[in-house]
Amino acid sequence: MRLRHLLIALLALTASCWATAEPNYYRLELEITVQKPAAEVWSKIGGYCDIGEWLNLDCEITQGDGGIGTVRVLNGKIIEPMTAQTELSYGYTQPVVEGQYYILYHGFMEARPVSATTSKLIYTTMWDTSQDSEDKISADVERRRNTFTTALAKMKEIAEAD
Repeated sequence: MRLRHLLIALLALTASCWATAEPNYYRLELEITVQKPAAEVWSKIGGYCDIGEWLNLDCEITQGDGGIGTVRVLNGKIIEPMTAQTELSYGYTQPVVEGQYYILYHGFMEARPVSATTSKLIYTTMWDTSQDSEDKISADVERRRNTFTTALAKMKEIAEAD
């Protein structure tokens, strides 16, 4: 009897090791035109903790110097390590939280030159929605769309101010 239980336990363990995730990623890309050159725009809104101003959050750099590997903490609880950076952009992720399903959240913000005097701010996020119902996905997309549309409008206001 013990051997049977042991075999069943080993079979279950083996099956769980072979189980694969089936992620379903949603991508949300928003943009706004700014009547200033991209470099000037980025100098006003592109700091890694500038998010605090345009999303009205507390932001603290807990590690790094503002480049790749820098970690910011939003409102004392959301951890976001910077994973990519160019002269006019940065990307970040949110790490695994113990005890929670990992949604592989990633964000990317860019000031893209359009002309010598104008630019576009582009904010892209993507995350795994495979654990959510269609209603939850729709509500989450709408919430994120509203949040980042508001953020882009605030960034535009800051960037265009003299």
